[in-house]
Amino acid sequence: MSQIIEALSDVSQNYEALFVDLWGCVHNGITAYPDACAALQAYRKAGGIVVLVTNSPRTRVEVAKQLVKFGVPDDAWDTIATSGDSARAAMFQGTVGEKVYFIGIEDEKTFFEPLHLIKDPVKVTCVPLEEAEGIVCTGPFDASADPAEMRPQFLYAKQKGLKLLCANPDIVVDRGHRREWCAGALAALYTEMGGESLYFGKPHPPIYDLARRRLHEIAPEIGDSAILAIGDGVRTDIQGAQGEDIDSLFITGGLAAEETRTESQPHAEALLEFLAKEGMTPTYSIGFLR
Repeated sequence: MSQIIEALSDVSQNYEALFVDLWGCVHNGITAYPDACAALQAYRKAGGIVVLVTNSPRTRVEVAKQLVKFGVPDDAWDTIATSGDSARAAMFQGTVGEKVYFIGIEDEKTFFEPLHLIKDPVKVTCVPLEEAEGIVCTGPFDASADPAEMRPQFLYAKQKGLKLLCANPDIVVDRGHRREWCAGALAALYTEMGGESLYFGKPHPPIYDLARRRLHEIAPEIGDSAILAIGDGVRTDIQGAQGEDIDSLFITGGLAAEETRTESQPHAEALLEFLAKEGMTPTYSIGFLR
């Protein structure tokens, strides 16, 4: 049974570092959550390290700019690991070829900016689907459109044997009160149709490797037993933490607010039923990060 806690400070003294999800935990895609930011600030003042671990397809530089825009204080975090950076590393190593078909919005084309961590990177160019050697997906062209609208393109891509690099495994996010599709929904559709999708964000190992590297740049001695992962995605944040044998804090008031009947806190029976259905066992649960 996941232990329901009242505040991060109830358990934070047991951990030297946090791996914290952003969307649904620290902000809602529009504005920061003041209580969450205050909790992270207090944790850092007590000596803890906060690594923001996000399935954003953007670079950590671009995510940092977003945080300023949303009103997340600079002293609420130490460093950032993004699914985008993890996926970019694979792309520049030639995982999906040099000529790629890009699925995403114009603002996400920073994905193709040079990544100097890779020695001798391949030169990647965006081309029409008919000329592509692979697919890079940072998100839908239209986040409100049914992912099934991509079936014709995906059927063609599957027949060509193209691999799809998914820069954000999230299926959906809530931007304010509006739910939007993410790249993970398209990757899941492509896989369902018989194509091959490659994932680099939560719950998959590459982003945790990157998060550890970011953490160890600050504190090389911190091991997994001293890390607490925090997130609202049971199939991303919690599943990923369990796969890495890292303790986790499930934010029930995010994506699973309805299922867990969360107002200020989750309803205990609803939470138990939801976690049993999902087959997940987060170490702790709380309505909202505070």
